[in-house]
Amino acid sequence: MLLRKILSLRLFRLSLRFILPLALALGLFAFAVVPLVDSLTLHWFVKDLDIRSQSLANAMQDPLAEYVPLNARDRILQLFDRAIRDERLYAIAFCDNRGRVVYQTLTYPKALGCREAPPDGRPLPAQVNLAQGSLHVAERTIEGDNGSLGRLILVHDMSFIEHRSAEARLYVLALFGVLTMVISLISVVVAHLSWRGWINAVKGMLRGERTPNAASAGQVDIQPLVGDLHAMLRELNLERRVLVDSPQLWTPDKLRSLLHDELAGDEVLVVSNREPYLHVHSEQGITVHRPASGLVTAVEPVMRACSGTWIAHGSGSADRETVDRQDRVAVPPDKPSYTLRRIWLSKEEEAGYYYGFSNEGLWPLCHIAHVRPVFRSADWEYYVAINRRFAEAVVAEARTDDPVVLVQDYHFALVPRMVRELLPKATIITFWHIPWPNPESFGICPWRAEILEGLLGSTILGFHTPFHCKNFLETVDRYLETRIEHEASTISYGGELTQVASYPISIAWPDSVADSPIDAVTSVAGCRRSVRDQCGLSHQQLVAIGIDRLDYTKGIIERFEAIERMLELHPDMVGRFTLVQIAAPSRSSLEEYQSLETRVRSLAARINERFPAGAQSPILLKIEQFDTSQVNRYYRAADVCLVTSLHDGMNLVAKEFIASRDDELGVLVLSQFTGAARELHEALIVNPYHIEQSADAIYRALVMPAAEQRDRMRSMRVLVRDFNVFRWAGHMLLDAARLRRRERIMTKIRAHSRPYLRRAAAS
Repeated sequence: MLLRKILSLRLFRLSLRFILPLALALGLFAFAVVPLVDSLTLHWFVKDLDIRSQSLANAMQDPLAEYVPLNARDRILQLFDRAIRDERLYAIAFCDNRGRVVYQTLTYPKALGCREAPPDGRPLPAQVNLAQGSLHVAERTIEGDNGSLGRLILVHDMSFIEHRSAEARLYVLALFGVLTMVISLISVVVAHLSWRGWINAVKGMLRGERTPNAASAGQVDIQPLVGDLHAMLRELNLERRVLVDSPQLWTPDKLRSLLHDELAGDEVLVVSNREPYLHVHSEQGITVHRPASGLVTAVEPVMRACSGTWIAHGSGSADRETVDRQDRVAVPPDKPSYTLRRIWLSKEEEAGYYYGFSNEGLWPLCHIAHVRPVFRSADWEYYVAINRRFAEAVVAEARTDDPVVLVQDYHFALVPRMVRELLPKATIITFWHIPWPNPESFGICPWRAEILEGLLGSTILGFHTPFHCKNFLETVDRYLETRIEHEASTISYGGELTQVASYPISIAWPDSVADSPIDAVTSVAGCRRSVRDQCGLSHQQLVAIGIDRLDYTKGIIERFEAIERMLELHPDMVGRFTLVQIAAPSRSSLEEYQSLETRVRSLAARINERFPAGAQSPILLKIEQFDTSQVNRYYRAADVCLVTSLHDGMNLVAKEFIASRDDELGVLVLSQFTGAARELHEALIVNPYHIEQSADAIYRALVMPAAEQRDRMRSMRVLVRDFNVFRWAGHMLLDAARLRRRERIMTKIRAHSRPYLRRAAAS
């Protein structure tokens, strides 16, 4: 009984959602229509009175033409009295040519008299309002044998028009009231039936029905959603399978086990420009470094989980000395779990392919960060040649003819098509780690068609956000002849299908990589003390951290300007606050990056001079490389993390900061132009171009109460933990496994049907 009442209440609320807006809209429309009805009614009745007056004047023309010259007053008044027996005709008068009322009925208003036309020639108004009420006045010249005898004035009572207009208004309002009730009733009935149809159809799908039938669907066509709902169910089932005893959904072991089941041991190869480990000469001999790269941060844990081969450019000074004859080396050095295959580039090739076309052309083109892209034919030739070299390396490393190939980032836009030509059965997943611009911006590239064709060699093409997927689909639609299914987000080109999807990249949750115990040194309190001592800051100093490559897309200049503005607005923070900016040198051979470093150093020095505070200077700039453990110490020591990118695909610094804060304290100030901002809604989201807004957000972060910090950080930590890098990779690889199974089934079907087709053709 209680459940029935609850359902009835919900149905009533659902009905109100339809009825109230509809009633309000129709009511407003009715009140808007009423003045129009009044105007039309008045126009129609005035026109009717004009016609009646014309007819009556025509009837009285001959008698008056006879009586007026004879001055037959009695006959004229008798004629007038008979005429006003019509209940609508209120009074009659006759004016001579000198403008005097000569004959009139007793009801004729004295105030009306003989009206004179205005000197500008405008006609006299037909409707006048006197003490007697609203009257309609019509005049007609009476002609005699010798010309005009005078004017006949006919006055009609218009009170009946007001009565009929009031009745018309009531009829209109009543009509709209009835329409409101009828339409509301129909809408509610249809809504209830539609809702019941949707529920029945979804229940049928959950029971395993392939397609909803008309009866269960309740005349509602949900066919466009069937594929998405089935995909969601498959994803939930897969995630339910990996959730056994651990509260974390995706871990390396579970990813490895799941991929072993789904991909049946298929080999996985990764192609990227940057290698996960560099061997370099140092005073201690050959040492191993991990580069500061968001791509390496995201993909390296996946390779540890999946094994396989990583193909990358060998750029370390001791890289050649540590590989075998096939240019391979097992990594990680302490616990090898996959193979690193290094590709060698000459300085000219690196300058043209990497620094030239990739980073002077594609990087500014895609980031739209107000730096003009530069395209040179020589750079493009190197880009094509190096892409060909990496594609050939994929073929050389593949043990089968259908490997799973993960092509990483904008350095290898041509590799998917090249690998497809050499290994037609391969499953190629390309992930574009930077933003994809709108079609107009991408059209600047002279080789736009070649790049798009290269990417469409992919089986799956991934971006960080749906917005980047949409931009890519629109770009392909603008510049290539393809068939695009926007609902399914697929592109058919040259008889091959490419699935375009968003896979928000993430990081490996710390506990899922290593069980490193937290001691007094690595604890948050220990990191706070050691970092402040190392930087020469007091233990009470408020510290913000910025971790970036020294790149113009990271908004470092805008970040410093926001710090300056914050100190202007809140001078009490001078001497109490310091931004520690770690800027890893990047592409320092390029002029744009050299200029950026000069500007960053100059601005930091100027702000420190403007707000002198001894050792507690506002900005502590460190342009140097830091390893992962050092960066983690700074994350844990900071009160605030500033991520102010002007344009970024995702930006994993935001997620690394969140993952490091097991104390659930600290505030993240995050640019709205990062992919991370679409997930981390509890951060303080800012427009980095709006300096005052950023300054206010920094100050708010510094004074935010601990309780609010915990609420925000706890929510973001749950999201980053559950949506970690293994989930990112798992979803891409599971989608690839689904497509591989489908392709294998279609291959078998074609193989079985081929003999029948031959016999049919022969007959």
